[in-house]
Amino acid sequence: MVKGPKTPPAPTVPTAIKSREEAKLGEGVEVATFASGCFWGTEHLFSKHYAHLPQFSAISGYTGGLDSSTNPSYKQVCTGATGHAEAVRVTYQKGSVGYGELVEFFYRTHDPTTKDRQGPDRGTQYRSAIFFHTPEQKEVAEKVTAEVQEKYLKGKPIATEISPAGVWYNAEDYHQQYLDNNPGGYECPTHMFYW
Repeated sequence: MVKGPKTPPAPTVPTAIKSREEAKLGEGVEVATFASGCFWGTEHLFSKHYAHLPQFSAISGYTGGLDSSTNPSYKQVCTGATGHAEAVRVTYQKGSVGYGELVEFFYRTHDPTTKDRQGPDRGTQYRSAIFFHTPEQKEVAEKVTAEVQEKYLKGKPIATEISPAGVWYNAEDYHQQYLDNNPGGYECPTHMFYW
């Protein structure tokens, strides 16, 4: 399990700030799905900074691929033939965090300007992507993307795909909380804070 939660950095773009200010606890859970290269580092960062949220979980898995590629294995996804991305599904109590804040956190912890790669990891399975679950998530993701582009990445176009969430497949058990279970294990060098 993740050791001691760290305080997530405060949001810095208008839509993310607004989402934090307007977050109110509600009934049920919300789901956010992000792909930013190797899912080990993505899951680790979200867990390290948001595990304190009620009903929180961060699960590594596969999504966004071909309809014909059902229940793929890690080995199959690594070939690039499935079209699936290594992704993380973050679940939390409704209103315990603003979705816009999570989208900015996603952007600030990887390089969203590279197509189909993060650091030395190359292929469509390592693409930067936001898989939205509601029309509201799509709208927030698009706004935060534009704000991050303007404030932090002028002259370096964001290559992040914003697509509807499709069928989700959990990754094999050994991928879950990988960096907590394997201290010193491989972590993509692009998984760090950029601002």
